[in-house]
Amino acid sequence: MNTIKNVPARVLSRRGGHSLEAEREQFDKNQAMSISKAINTLEAPVKEKHARRIILGTHHEKGAFTFWSYAIGLPLPSSAILSWKFCHVLHKVLRDGHPNVLQDCQRYRSNIRETGDLWGHLHDRYGQLVNIYTKLLLTKISFHLKHPEFPPGLEVTDEVLEKAAGTDVNNIFQLTVEMFDYMDCELKLAESVFRQLNTSMAVSQMSAVQCRLAPLIQVIQDCSHLYHYTVKLMFKLHSCLPADTLQGHRDRFHEQFRSLKSFFKRASDMLYFKRLIQIPRLPENPPNFLRASALAEHVKPVVVIPEEEAPEDEEPENLIEISTAPTVEQQNVSDIFEQTFGPPNGIRDDRDLQIENLKKEVDLLRAELERIKLEAQRYITQLKAQINSLEAEVEEQRKQKQKALVDNEQLRDELERLQKAKMEGDKSRGLYLEAEKKASATETRYTKLKEKHNELINTHAELLRKNADTAKQLTVTQQSQEEVALVKEQLAFQMDQVKRESEMKLEDHMLQMEQVKRELESKKEELAQLQQSLSRSKQAGSDLNTQLEALQAEKETLRKVVTEKDCELISTKGLIQEKELLLSQEAEKRVKEVQELQGKLLEKKGQEQNLQQKLLEEQFSILQGTVKEAESIIQDAVGKLDDPLHIRCTSSPDYLVSRAQAALESANAVESGHGRYLSNPADVTGLVGALAQFAHLTADTIVNGSATSHLAPTDHADKLTETCRDCGQQSLDYLSKLKDKQSLRQADLADVRKILQGLLQLGQELRPQSIDIRQEELGDMVDKEMASTSAAIEDAVRRIEEMMNQARIESSGVKLEVNERILNSCTDLMKAIRLLVMTSTHLQKEIVESGRGAATTQEFYAKNSRWTEGLISASKAVGWGATQLVESADKVVLHTGKYEELIVCSHEIAASTAQLVAASKVKAEKHSRNLGKLQECSRTVNEMAANVVASTKSGQEQVEDKETMDFSGMSLIKLKMEEMETQVKVLELEKTLENERLRLGELRRQHYALAGIDYETAEGGKPTVARKPGTLKKPPVAQKPFQSLKPACEEDGVFHAHAVNF
Repeated sequence: MNTIKNVPARVLSRRGGHSLEAEREQFDKNQAMSISKAINTLEAPVKEKHARRIILGTHHEKGAFTFWSYAIGLPLPSSAILSWKFCHVLHKVLRDGHPNVLQDCQRYRSNIRETGDLWGHLHDRYGQLVNIYTKLLLTKISFHLKHPEFPPGLEVTDEVLEKAAGTDVNNIFQLTVEMFDYMDCELKLAESVFRQLNTSMAVSQMSAVQCRLAPLIQVIQDCSHLYHYTVKLMFKLHSCLPADTLQGHRDRFHEQFRSLKSFFKRASDMLYFKRLIQIPRLPENPPNFLRASALAEHVKPVVVIPEEEAPEDEEPENLIEISTAPTVEQQNVSDIFEQTFGPPNGIRDDRDLQIENLKKEVDLLRAELERIKLEAQRYITQLKAQINSLEAEVEEQRKQKQKALVDNEQLRDELERLQKAKMEGDKSRGLYLEAEKKASATETRYTKLKEKHNELINTHAELLRKNADTAKQLTVTQQSQEEVALVKEQLAFQMDQVKRESEMKLEDHMLQMEQVKRELESKKEELAQLQQSLSRSKQAGSDLNTQLEALQAEKETLRKVVTEKDCELISTKGLIQEKELLLSQEAEKRVKEVQELQGKLLEKKGQEQNLQQKLLEEQFSILQGTVKEAESIIQDAVGKLDDPLHIRCTSSPDYLVSRAQAALESANAVESGHGRYLSNPADVTGLVGALAQFAHLTADTIVNGSATSHLAPTDHADKLTETCRDCGQQSLDYLSKLKDKQSLRQADLADVRKILQGLLQLGQELRPQSIDIRQEELGDMVDKEMASTSAAIEDAVRRIEEMMNQARIESSGVKLEVNERILNSCTDLMKAIRLLVMTSTHLQKEIVESGRGAATTQEFYAKNSRWTEGLISASKAVGWGATQLVESADKVVLHTGKYEELIVCSHEIAASTAQLVAASKVKAEKHSRNLGKLQECSRTVNEMAANVVASTKSGQEQVEDKETMDFSGMSLIKLKMEEMETQVKVLELEKTLENERLRLGELRRQHYALAGIDYETAEGGKPTVARKPGTLKKPPVAQKPFQSLKPACEEDGVFHAHAVNF
């Protein structure tokens, strides 16, 4: 892999102004071609030549503007392989590109994050890798922006690393944590890639596998540098902070060391990496940060990238444009200058040439700057135009959406209107049919009336014709009569006959005439009536004609309306049919989808039931695993009751009470979780967590109960041991019921709670009778006790000075010398004690100021009440010892006391001051100056106490008179009697000494019981019993043993101590 060198800006800027635009277009074209060839959907590794051209492009334009302008247009959400290759190219560009690439990538953090989040939600093998890779890139960008001293390639010297870390330990600590996070992201990507390769049984020579493995080359380069820097920073941290504080850092480094070593080993075994990169080997064991000299053994891992030969199809790119135009122009300018002014002194000065070259370069740079500004303005204009077009498209889409909604609403209203029109059409059709029926009935009536009218007209004409015929017949009859009269003579016989016939006919005719007249009159009446009815009928007919015409017009109107309605109805029916067809198709589609969804739902329900059942089984198996672990914990605790090694362990009743109370609270949590589990078997988290806490607290209670029994009286110890054993057995019985689903519902913690309450009661009975002080008064009490102790010591010094003055007045000689020596040693002791108390007060203030944080002094004392009570007890003991020493010294000076009382008081003061030092040392910082002063003062007090004892003993030897033993005048019998009496006295004194020692032991035992201090001997935990001294051996001076304040148990970093009533 070729390393990209920084190309000088002056070389890049020496281009002709006439070809800048063409060059830019060619550059954009080449970059677009390289990006499209490097980032594609083909499952193959990115070719090195395309990546190299992209990196050279960033150096050419001093940034990644062109890269991102094409990258944001890539369809990354459509292909996971495309996104994976994009991340790979971006990683290479960040590492080897121009330094300004980091700032350009910062602007597109949201695009990188969105791509990772998108593929993180999808179950795609490449998608999961893309999600992890984007997180690594975001972490890389954030780290290098925050720490610009480290380039994206992570290649800096140790001096730069030291400068970046600084001298502030907080900065070093934070930088180390950030590098750990950086390394975690790198290793997580490598682990994910190898995990996918393991599942697919891949071969490193396959293109699909190489596509996944290719980005690991950059990961190897980053990890080698990060490993070296973390080792350096860890050694620096261990030189500034204690080892316990950095335990978490060491654990995290060791985990990363194992992962990195495994990653390097697996990568070095692959054939794909052997020809591309030389992977360093890490040491077998991680560096030992606890040993500062181990830094010299550390070897920086170096990654070597072999030089590659350029492929045959790769054309070298010319970053420097070779043109003769500037040279010619320069020559022309030089000629004009020489012709005008002439060469200075006949020699061309190089500085003039440099000035001219610089001017030309400045002009070129200005032209290029203007071009860049114009290009940027053009890009801005294009982007604004794109934004405007997109906004217009969005507005158009919004309008179309609004129009579609309006059209939909109009269609819905049209459909409702058509439905109403259809109903009105049906109603109009009914009205039309009814009107048509009425019109037909009226037309029928009119036809009947017309027929009747025609009939009447015909009858009237017939009657008129009959009347004419009758008149004609009458005329013919008259003519016949005239003819008859004319031919009367000729036709007499015939006349008579005709006459008779005529008369008969006339009569008949008359009758007929009368009948006709009557009929005519009747007909006339009828005709009049008919004419009246006809006139009425004509009027009614005219009215009917008018109505008929109106009805005809209305009929035509209705016909037109019906025709229009029919047309609309037909079109509506067509639309409705189309809608119904679409709705039926949609309904069928929906029915199919519903059926498919119902099938999927049934399948999902089956799977859900199976998963639910599996979940219940897994929850129950988790519960069983927890129960087994809890049983093992409690069995281990019960086993310690009979463990001989546990006999040496001790604990205080107060700690046992606190453990029993915590165990009772955890029992309540177990019952609550048990109830929730019975009501909802899928919710086992509460019961599992409560069982784990219950097992640990119950086991802790059993172990501390056993440890407390080792210092308790015999009856209480036996009862406490049996109660602990019963507690373990009942807890195991309860846990065994949780193993079976049938007996799980009957499991009850009542017996366990009862036994825990018994342990709590026993612990409270064994509690020492401590001073009943409210926590809010502890702070004031500490100050008061320290002040009273200082006052007592000041008073003791004053009294000793008074006794010194009194002794000088009343004594002389040896007694004055002895008294002065004793009082001087007592004064020195008091001064040493006063200095120790003052130093202890300063140390106490330092402890409070460093430990209380934002809390008040009273709250700090209340929070550390045990330590405060111990401090109060030690202070009281010091004050009481000083008072007793002064009283004993007064008695010795006045010859009313014993020298032994002064010696015992000295020992008591030494023990009390040691107790005060121990109480102060518990919470003091290890390297505190006041703590060192306090320890020095303690040693001074011990020396002064030893001086008091020595002065007292030497004074006692000087003052006491020793009688000379002269047995020369005694007889043998007398000597034997004196010897026997002396032996009797010796035996009596030995007996008295033994009884007093036993009494001293009982007194101390009772004192320890009242003070709440655990006592234990080195042999077996029993109180020390005075041995019978030898006859001739002088017994040692009885001293009150000093008991260390360090308890057997420690709770939350607070050491227990108890206030003692003196």
